Amino acid sequence: MLPERLIPARLAPGDVLRVGAAGLRARPARVVLSALGIAIGIATMIAVVGVSSSSKEELLRQLDRLGTNLLTVTPGQTLFGESAKLPKTAVEMVGRIPPVETVSATGSTEAKIRRTDRIPEEITGGIAVQATTLELLTTLEGRASAGVWLNEATARHPSVVLGSVAAERLGVRHVGVRVWIAGRWFTVTGILDALPLAPEIERSALVGWAAAETYLGFDGHPTAIYERSADGAVEAVAAVLSRTVSPENPEEVDVSRPSDALAARAAAEGAFTNLLLGLGGVALIVGGVGVANTMVISVLERRREIGLRRSLGATRGQIRLQFLAESLLLSALGGIIGVVLGTFASFGYAMWNDLPAVVPPWAVGGALGATLLIGTVAGLYPAMRAARLSPTVALVTA
Repeated sequence: MLPERLIPARLAPGDVLRVGAAGLRARPARVVLSALGIAIGIATMIAVVGVSSSSKEELLRQLDRLGTNLLTVTPGQTLFGESAKLPKTAVEMVGRIPPVETVSATGSTEAKIRRTDRIPEEITGGIAVQATTLELLTTLEGRASAGVWLNEATARHPSVVLGSVAAERLGVRHVGVRVWIAGRWFTVTGILDALPLAPEIERSALVGWAAAETYLGFDGHPTAIYERSADGAVEAVAAVLSRTVSPENPEEVDVSRPSDALAARAAAEGAFTNLLLGLGGVALIVGGVGVANTMVISVLERRREIGLRRSLGATRGQIRLQFLAESLLLSALGGIIGVVLGTFASFGYAMWNDLPAVVPPWAVGGALGATLLIGTVAGLYPAMRAARLSPTVALVTA
């Protein structure tokens, strides 16, 4: 009779994990150093995605608060390349468009503002002095951080409201102080909060329309018109604004939506994130090379163990599975540590900068998936090398 063929025992998943973990526990220092490379790559990727997502979420929330229904009208250029002028009646004409809810304007002046009359005229701090209508703050949905906005009375007298950046550059922190404009003292009645949709206003000193005509030689032509309309009518209003403002020369009028700048900024941050993710990916690959190197050294050092297991009946597939499991466990350990570190870094950055803390679930899932992929690739060659060892040769040369 022919002897019965022996069938090797199968390793259950739990047995595979225990065998793989046993190899890691025997060399804890090397395991920690190898896992650190993976952890750094994963932590970098999670932190980059988390910080970018937090900043982008803040921009989108800000965009929701400010609205996307603000349009800005500015003069373009004439046919001969000269700067065009908006008609003096442009504000009233825009206000007659049915969907328009509120409209306001500012007008540039040649005046310069200084903190005192002792400062040379050429030192302006990059601050523009502009005439403004009373509806500007309502249209921009802004508010005063100190003092009050212009009213019917102060708009006719030497009073000025400073944008947030203008006030900082002038060193003005309180209302009631006086500043020197066009050879005359003006009293600061208000300081505005930040206006993300109108950064030009933040760098301006705003004087009432009538006061600007009286004291600053303002010609009455607006240089920027701001209007808000119903959300569903923004496109329709934008299509008729140019012809409404300047029926004779609509091509000399530029219409823009300030909220598009915030949306473009969010998109630009996403593009920058891709670059940083690439750098994190490089770090992850370097960590994978470290894992592969660790596993190759482990195979060389454990030839006696491999030969003994083969002699006791372990198949090549089981040896291959053992070392592949070690590589996966090693990479998974680094991935989990990296996810924790990256998440803490993202939340810490968000709390420090008063941003909403956001770590997308896809980033965590993608990071762990990449970790397992790196572990599999890094462990394939060492596992195959271990499986090819002959039991006799492994025991003799160990």
